[in-house]
Amino acid sequence: MTPETPAPDTAGLDTAGLDTAAAQQRLRKLHSKATQLKLDLHDLAEDLPIGWEGLLDVARRTYDAYAEIALLEGLAEKETSR
Repeated sequence: MTPETPAPDTAGLDTAGLDTAAAQQRLRKLHSKATQLKLDLHDLAEDLPIGWEGLLDVARRTYDAYAEIALLEGLAEKETSR
């Protein structure tokens, strides 16, 4: 994260009651979603300037997915180090 980049919004993420199995399942789903978003962003970039209006939306959703992955992986790492 760069200084001008806001921290990921984790307000909607309930990590308190998230057990290991649920976290792993959530991570698998997020990885799949993030991969699809990455491909969508790549396709959108290839077609520029056509479709430029959707660029920020797709980029934000891609960023949010990877930020949540990093957060969950960090929490999982923290849990295993206890």
